[in-house]
Amino acid sequence: MEFFQKVYDKVITDLEQGLPPWLTYHNANHTRYVLQKAEEIAKEENVFGQDLLLVKVAALYHDTGFLKDRPDHEKLSCEIFIKDFKVSHFSPVEKEKICKIIKATKVPQNPNTLLEKIVADADLEYLGTELFNSFSRNLHREILHFEPDIKDRAWDELQINFLSNHKYHTKFCKSKKELGKTEKSARSKRKVNGT
Repeated sequence: MEFFQKVYDKVITDLEQGLPPWLTYHNANHTRYVLQKAEEIAKEENVFGQDLLLVKVAALYHDTGFLKDRPDHEKLSCEIFIKDFKVSHFSPVEKEKICKIIKATKVPQNPNTLLEKIVADADLEYLGTELFNSFSRNLHREILHFEPDIKDRAWDELQINFLSNHKYHTKFCKSKKELGKTEKSARSKRKVNGT
């Protein structure tokens, strides 16, 4: 079996079996989606070969920290990755790159390298797509587990604020997703204002 397929099977199985059901957003489905988008964006940004593998592994591991805890899950995700690759397929430099890519998904995002930008954008790519509403509902349900008093209007206002402050980092997402995100923001504002 191909190396990446083995890693994929292990991580997805760990997420499916180890995450609680109230994680309706940060779950195996989200990880599959981010991995798919990371691959698409990487190809659009002309990233192939070993760099593409680093992107794919980072995307796969980026939320594994939720298996341990919610706060600072990016740091925990990096620790899980390092533990899994103690005797490793990756050089120390590559391991460090993967950890930096994982940590670049932390909000507010501040990725530096192209590989970091790719996975950061893949993680929030949905903001500029028709999947925005369903992803947002899943995230709202998840947050209600921790903050049960958050009302629908307060959630909508949080989403508007998030959309207004978010920035894509790759050329591809800037050109292909920014307009969709602006439209979602305008629609959310109309909903909140009742117009």
